[in-house]
Amino acid sequence: MSKRRGRAMVSQGKRRRVSEDLQTDSSSTGEIGLIESITLKNFMCHHLLGPFQFGPNVNFIVGNNGSGKSAILTALIVGLGGKATATNRGISVKDFVKTSETSAEITVKLRNRGLDAFKRDVFGDSITIERRIFTDGSRTCKLKSQTGQLISNKKEELTSILDHFNIQLDNPVSILNQEMSKQFLHSKSESDKYKFFMKATLLDQMKRDYVHIKQTKTLTRQQVERQEESLKDLKQDFLQKKERFETLPSFSDMKELLMNLRKNMAWSLVRDKEQFVQRLKEEVEKEESNQKHEENLQLCQTKLTAAEQKLQGVRSRSDGLTQEREALSEGHLKLKEQLKVVSRAHKEQEIVYFRALNKLKQAEREQSLLEEKINKARTSLSVSTDGETEYSKQQKTIVSLRKQLEELEETSSQLNEEIKNQHQALFTGREERDKLGLEERNIQVLYESKARKRNQVLASRSNKLKRFGDQVPDLLRSIDEATAAGRFQKKPVGPIGACISLKNPLLAAAVEACLRSFMKAFCCDNYRDEALLQEIMRQHYPRGNRPQIIVSPFSDKLYNLHGRKAVHAEYPSVLDILTATSSVIINCLIDMRGIESVLIIKEKDVARRVMQQSRPPKNCREAFTAEGDQVFPNRYYTSDFSVAKYLGGDLETEISVLDSDLENLQAQLSRFHLQVCCVSEDIRRMESGLNRTIVTLKKNLASVNQVKASISELEAAGEELIEDISALEEEAKESLQKMEAERQAMLEAKAELDKHGERLEDVESRHSSVRERLDRLCEEGEAMKEEQQRLEAESSQHEQSLQILEKKLMSHEENVREMKSVLAQTEEELQECVRKASEISPQRQVVSCSSRSLDTEITRLQRKIKVYESIHGEQQQVMREYAEALSLYRQKSKQVRDLRRFIDRLEQIMSDRQNRYKVLRRSLSVRCKLYFHSFMIKMNCCGFMIFDHNNETLSISVMPPGREDGVGVSDMRSLSGGERSFSTVCFMLSLWEITESPFRCLDEFDVYMDMHNRRISLDLLLELSERQTLRQFIFVTPLTTSNLPKSRMIKIHKLQDPERMCSEAQEEEEEDEEE
Repeated sequence: MSKRRGRAMVSQGKRRRVSEDLQTDSSSTGEIGLIESITLKNFMCHHLLGPFQFGPNVNFIVGNNGSGKSAILTALIVGLGGKATATNRGISVKDFVKTSETSAEITVKLRNRGLDAFKRDVFGDSITIERRIFTDGSRTCKLKSQTGQLISNKKEELTSILDHFNIQLDNPVSILNQEMSKQFLHSKSESDKYKFFMKATLLDQMKRDYVHIKQTKTLTRQQVERQEESLKDLKQDFLQKKERFETLPSFSDMKELLMNLRKNMAWSLVRDKEQFVQRLKEEVEKEESNQKHEENLQLCQTKLTAAEQKLQGVRSRSDGLTQEREALSEGHLKLKEQLKVVSRAHKEQEIVYFRALNKLKQAEREQSLLEEKINKARTSLSVSTDGETEYSKQQKTIVSLRKQLEELEETSSQLNEEIKNQHQALFTGREERDKLGLEERNIQVLYESKARKRNQVLASRSNKLKRFGDQVPDLLRSIDEATAAGRFQKKPVGPIGACISLKNPLLAAAVEACLRSFMKAFCCDNYRDEALLQEIMRQHYPRGNRPQIIVSPFSDKLYNLHGRKAVHAEYPSVLDILTATSSVIINCLIDMRGIESVLIIKEKDVARRVMQQSRPPKNCREAFTAEGDQVFPNRYYTSDFSVAKYLGGDLETEISVLDSDLENLQAQLSRFHLQVCCVSEDIRRMESGLNRTIVTLKKNLASVNQVKASISELEAAGEELIEDISALEEEAKESLQKMEAERQAMLEAKAELDKHGERLEDVESRHSSVRERLDRLCEEGEAMKEEQQRLEAESSQHEQSLQILEKKLMSHEENVREMKSVLAQTEEELQECVRKASEISPQRQVVSCSSRSLDTEITRLQRKIKVYESIHGEQQQVMREYAEALSLYRQKSKQVRDLRRFIDRLEQIMSDRQNRYKVLRRSLSVRCKLYFHSFMIKMNCCGFMIFDHNNETLSISVMPPGREDGVGVSDMRSLSGGERSFSTVCFMLSLWEITESPFRCLDEFDVYMDMHNRRISLDLLLELSERQTLRQFIFVTPLTTSNLPKSRMIKIHKLQDPERMCSEAQEEEEEDEEE
């Protein structure tokens, strides 16, 4: 606003001169800031209005009520970036979107010509502003050039355009709508009228700027006083360092001795390096005179030649043996094949023989078994001495064993049943133990939770924020640090529970049950701040256990809840009993929890009756009881807690309750622990008994298996006894005949086997003789091969030795070269040492002691100097600190003097500015009074304006024509509607005469005037427009404009009647025709 005022005040004289120059030409018009056209789509209740092509001088917008006259001015304010509240037609821009539509569009075209055009090379002769608003409250802006090209969509660019054109949307002089006109007409307060005058002339903004400068000057003066206090401390510090500088002892003697020792040390290093160079020269000469490697190489070459000659002789003898072995191998292969054939025939005959022999043995065994069975059967059928056969004895034994088996199986069944019962008892015991353990763990978790809560309550004695978590104080400290560093656009608010309080503390449990997790939540203005807060929370909270963050734009005003809030004569809503440190908290809880529609009803029965037995109160969604129970129209939820955790006031009572709960839980833990121990002991005892029963069962099962085996064996033996002895004897005869036939076949096979054996021995003897000769040749070949391998290995060894010796010789030569290189490098280092020593001491020092002793002495002296400096301070440091203190003291003194001069100069300038401001205020008020008086005379009225700048009041006195008493009417509300409207027009014309703006808009200025006053007002407005040809005028009226003069400066825009009026007129016409 101050930028606009400054631009207006600086260029006011220039614009007035341009206006005077152009008044000579009646066709001259304004060049910048004029409204060329405006178009509305889906705005308010209109689908499409426009485009309206406005003239550069006077424009009348005429139409019946509801045709969209005021909507055009409202769209002008919103389209140029004004707030919805400035229109007095809504609280948010989303209220301007037509019902059933998702968005509305406003297009405003401004003139941009002449030398004072805004970026004419970019925009051209006009600037088009396209504003789109949506039902969710968001809006976009596009700035286009004359050709329709998109130039920018930034709000800052639009603000620059408005500043450049001196367009003041919130100034009633530029745009005066119906509501503001009514407020002015019906206002009794003289201070409101004075504020209206100050705002219209921008004097109010200048006053606020001067107040801000005075506050800044006060702060600067306080800062100067603080600087003067710190200057005293700087002076004291400067004097102390000056004293140390003047009393600083000298280190020249010790430093001189240290310098001499360093010189001796440098030449001592040169001496050591020279001795090292001399040793290297001697080692190089010794290595060059060593000829041992050449002699060893010559001897190895001689041995290698002799070994190669022996190897050649061995290879020739080996070739002869190989030829003879190959000749014998052919005969050996033929004998080997013959041997395989004979051997195969012998083996086949041998198989035939052994098969016949095995059949003979099998027949003999069968004969023996048959004879044994016959003898056993005859023996078993014989009667024993006691008169019983063996068979009857076996049957009795079987009966006895069967009885024993029945007893053992019955015992097994009993043991199985016992094991089953013990398993069931063991399962029941373990289940009981697990149940007791689970209850014990649940109580342990509850005990730990109560203990943590008690610690939090104890900690909250000194810091209430710890009720919301031990990390909350550190988190808030980090948020404050980040805010101080400028990292947040707006400081986050929270936790919400710490920012609210209750009007009735007894309802704390109900409020906590309603808000629940929102008690620990934080509020952020935007998503960038939310991301930064998440990053800070990660430093204080483990993952997944952080407070909730709610993102919603901050507002200093509470939401308008008219028509949405739950209202009941007896029971308050949550919103009614809450008080918060900021409106942001209340707005957030309204958005996220809907606290305006939640009632608090203390008694349960009453809550059920109000919410469920009858129709719930208007706008009420749910209710909560004093104990925290949640009540809906069709359901009821009991709260899981009855004591407030965050909003409770009596800490000592809460601590005592927690201590009592902890004692009860500890007693329950002890009781459960004892029960678990008893049940565990019973389980161990049952497991031991079960194991013993299982072992007994296993033994019994082993006995059962043993008895069953005995019974089976006896039954099998009894069956064998009853076989027919005669059948066995017949079978024995047949087996004997078969045995004799097999014996004869075996003797024939044995004779044939002997023949094949003789032929095999003959072939084997010949084959073995050839084989022995081949073996001898192979042995000789192996010996030759070993000799050859030995000689080859010896030759290879000599070759390797030769290579090793050659490498040694090369290594020796390389070593000599390296030693020479090291010698050369060391000589260069010696020269460098001499150069450095000469820089330290140009004259060579004769040094008798070693370098180590010199180094020890230097270290000792340096330590001594260091100790001395630690006591008295280093000389350079003391000098530097003294210089720095002197410079800082002089700098601060100069800054304080400059600030003092600046404050004095600022006081002179501010005094002069305030005098000028008073002169300007007096000049504007005088001009306004003169213009008002002259305009009122046009209606044969007397009008006076009295400014009281000290009390900031403005009184307007109007005496209508016909009053003979000569007393003015100070209260404009006592005038008629037409007189008040005319007075308003006169007052606005007075302000137009003393202020600057590219266009001026009046909405329904003549609605209460009679025809006489309206004609006079129109004459005044047209007369003013003729004088101010560079200004654009837009007048909105519902009355006719037929009496206006014909002029090319006047353009009339007739709006169509709304749809409802058209339909009514059509019905009236149809009724007239029927009559």
